[in-house]
Amino acid sequence: MKQFDPLHDPGPVPSPCINVCRMNAATGLCEGCLRTIDEIVRWGGAADEEKRAVWVEIARRQEALFE
Repeated sequence: MKQFDPLHDPGPVPSPCINVCRMNAATGLCEGCLRTIDEIVRWGGAADEEKRAVWVEIARRQEALFE
């Protein structure tokens, strides 16, 4: 997954999508980007503030799932 610091990186917020688009039924998360289906659907129309909040949540999920 791309490294992006939502609290410190200025400018446009990149998509966390890495083109591994498979939803995990057990977690409800995409196996590639760790977003929920609702987060994925809303991404295109979301303001940067909402996108940054999603990135914060992704970091939290990474820690919970992989560390």
